[in-house]
Amino acid sequence: MPVPSGARPAVPNRDIAISQDRAFSWRFTTPLFIGSALNPVNSSLIATALVPIAHGIGVPIGRTAALVTALYLASAIAQPTAGKAAEVLGPRRVFLAGTILVAVGGLLGGFAQDLISLLLSRVLIGLGTSCAYPTAMLLIRRRTQEAGLDKPPGGVLGGLQIAGIATASLGLPVGGILVGALGWRSVFFINVLVGLIALTAALIWVFPDGPLKRPLRLRGLAVRLDAVGTTGFAAAMITLLLFLFFLPSAHWYLLGISIVLWIALVLWELRAATPFLDVRMLNSNKPLSSTYIRFGLALLCQYVVLYGITQWVQSVRGLSETQAGLLLLPMTLVSGLIISPVARRNLVRGPIIAAAIACVIGSAGVLVLSASAWIGWVVVITLFFGLVVGFSAAGNQTALYAQAPPDQLGTASGLLRTFGYVGSIASSAITGLVFHTSVSDPGVHLIGWIMIGVSLVLLLVSALDRTLPSETGA
Repeated sequence: MPVPSGARPAVPNRDIAISQDRAFSWRFTTPLFIGSALNPVNSSLIATALVPIAHGIGVPIGRTAALVTALYLASAIAQPTAGKAAEVLGPRRVFLAGTILVAVGGLLGGFAQDLISLLLSRVLIGLGTSCAYPTAMLLIRRRTQEAGLDKPPGGVLGGLQIAGIATASLGLPVGGILVGALGWRSVFFINVLVGLIALTAALIWVFPDGPLKRPLRLRGLAVRLDAVGTTGFAAAMITLLLFLFFLPSAHWYLLGISIVLWIALVLWELRAATPFLDVRMLNSNKPLSSTYIRFGLALLCQYVVLYGITQWVQSVRGLSETQAGLLLLPMTLVSGLIISPVARRNLVRGPIIAAAIACVIGSAGVLVLSASAWIGWVVVITLFFGLVVGFSAAGNQTALYAQAPPDQLGTASGLLRTFGYVGSIASSAITGLVFHTSVSDPGVHLIGWIMIGVSLVLLLVSALDRTLPSETGA
């Protein structure tokens, strides 16, 4: 297996070589798990703060949905780019740079006085937190080589999976407690504290990258990172999101520009030496493409629940930020409990279909919500979506490892996260559109019908995919 350019090769006899039994001690994994959890936690941390932010800076509630979109747009672009940068510059360097960006973004958001400053803060946090997961994968691979192992212990990758996906709903209760006790600015300031903890732990417990093999020239770096493709993807996504953001006022020229940019992006990526969006791989590997679609649809429904239901219980049922967050805590617990045993047994088809069925049931449950309905229904619904997250994350991730070409596993993993972010971006657009002027019972019911449609598509894509094995080899 080749060693990344910025990482030093395994040298079994060097002074800092470590034994296999302590290669993946808590000192090594702690900063990686903390860093990888920052992105999903921040995706939902803001949910209980959207209403207080709107009141605090004097903007309509629907406009604050842009804060959700900003983080996911930045993350969708930054995840695969950070992985490539880590291979060129070294994973530890990129990890440290990311945690610094997180802290800077937290400071900017904590002191912000307007929506523009908050948007910039969320972009910085998105860029910074996106550096953690791909660099953690490379650091784990490097540690595996240094310890003379063929593969890391299953608990390490399982823990990274939980930190990188299942912790998304953890941001809700944490955000609710922070907003209720310290105000909405605390959901930004908390990134400063956690970012500095991850930075310090990585500096102390993660071995430095070796020297770069050769001097880097700007043009060569741009080619290896596919700067044109990355810029094209960002431009195409931004114009599409602007079109969605301004609905119901339809600015068709934005949609037209986005379509042209997407076509141009595909044509460019077909020629790129190291494409940001590997169109050829997506076209030739249909099972892998289906995995991406399933993952994106599942996260779309999950995040509609996180953002839409959270706003509804605050605005219609009158719950505080803390109460709204704690109400959704079971989702985190259920998803975390599901991922570990499914991942250890390498199950694929069963968990993926179970996730789709749970998504249909949970989406239908949204229709029973009303100002007079039993508040416990919210807990029941989110329990189903805890199953969706747990089964979908474990099943689709295991499927990806089996379906992706071995020499493109890094690119394939980055694209999986990107498709998840696209689903999350779509969820914030749906929530912002439905709740554009006010949050109401008819609005939450419309969201329920949209989710039912999406989850039925997810069920069909899952059940009709005959390429899915029951399980993969250990």
